[in-house]
Amino acid sequence: MPATLRHPGTVLRDHVFAVPLDHDRPDGEQIEVYAREVVAAGHEDDRLPWLLFLQGGPGSGGPRPVGRSDWLEVALRHYRVLLLDQRGTGRSTPANRQTLAARGTPEQQAAYLAHFRADAIVRDAELVRERLLGEDGCWSTLGQSFGGFCTLAYLSLAPGHLREAFVTGGLPGLRVSADEVYRAAYPRVAAKNAAHYERYAQDVGTVRRIAEHLAEHDVRLPDGSRLTVERFQFLGMLLGQGSGSHTLHYLLEDPFVRTPQGPRLSDTFLEGVRAQVSLAANPLFAALHEPIYAQRSVSGEGTRWAAQRVRGEFPAFDAARALEGDGPVLFTGEMIYPWMFDLDPALVPLREAAHLLAERGDWPDLYDTERLAANEVPVYAAVYHDDMYVDRDHSLATARAVPGVRTWITNEWEHDALRVSRGAVLERLIGMARGEV
Repeated sequence: MPATLRHPGTVLRDHVFAVPLDHDRPDGEQIEVYAREVVAAGHEDDRLPWLLFLQGGPGSGGPRPVGRSDWLEVALRHYRVLLLDQRGTGRSTPANRQTLAARGTPEQQAAYLAHFRADAIVRDAELVRERLLGEDGCWSTLGQSFGGFCTLAYLSLAPGHLREAFVTGGLPGLRVSADEVYRAAYPRVAAKNAAHYERYAQDVGTVRRIAEHLAEHDVRLPDGSRLTVERFQFLGMLLGQGSGSHTLHYLLEDPFVRTPQGPRLSDTFLEGVRAQVSLAANPLFAALHEPIYAQRSVSGEGTRWAAQRVRGEFPAFDAARALEGDGPVLFTGEMIYPWMFDLDPALVPLREAAHLLAERGDWPDLYDTERLAANEVPVYAAVYHDDMYVDRDHSLATARAVPGVRTWITNEWEHDALRVSRGAVLERLIGMARGEV
């Protein structure tokens, strides 16, 4: 029997499933996938429809809810919810520097990690659905960010058991290369920088002073790893969140402390930076971030560190150039760079495998455009007009290409709206599905 836990207003059950590492070899190596069932207290025995939540990322475990918080308050009025820890994350068989060492050579590690993209996650979900609901059972899905990428892969691979799909900030470009993703992303990130500096004009000088200090000194974070100017720029990841600009400003508010050796970056500031730039909690985000865009029919050359290559087309992000003049130092966004595997202690052991993944050119396609063109599953998608992470135009092109996709385009929220809107975003999408909006 699954382990059961009661929280205020909810009942939670643990589920663990054995799935093939390689779904094309079902009798080969098995790994575990964990999922947490959540149902409203008093309704645990009701025949409720199921809603599978596909987490953003890649490389992040499912939510750890306490009671009926955030969007769960809305979802639990209608569904029995399943929070999936996608393979390699959370309580599923982990994939990180500590476990991947057992896989052997970098080539073997890269071959292993190649099984952790959206197509494998969808096939895991299908096995989970069959074991929980039966062979003919149907459920709905809710995909946040990368979870929306998984949703389009689901509609490509196994749409027959989907009743409906909800997507928040995650309609991917179907025939878009990694280069095109980043070529569209850098201008959006630049716009978020401009908005931040307009809101907090004092941060322009503060950021320049920090960048100058980092360029002149060997600065170490509390974990012993080096903080370079480029690594400091990675704090721009915050700018795509609803309160991210404010969080970044507070972090920058008082970065220096006086010491006998002169001004130095304070331990408080450095720990705050470490908490934002370390990928110890989700190393798959780094290792697989560009491969989630790789499809051999789109580009057979591999991603080859697309974010780093394309960055050269946008010299405004060159901090050294900014410091030579009087312009602002710009933060970067949701980009993974090869130097991260030289600096982040959680990523250094994965460096060779990550380079092999970047050079791989024979990635299977994730999206079946012919099958999607014949889609019959209703899809209700929130598209955020100013989304820093997922390109609005790519999302709308996909919505036009896939019948049954109905979009709600809004500039009221940022990419994290599902989590911070107190259920308003999901309520809107469910209302669309019920014909109420």
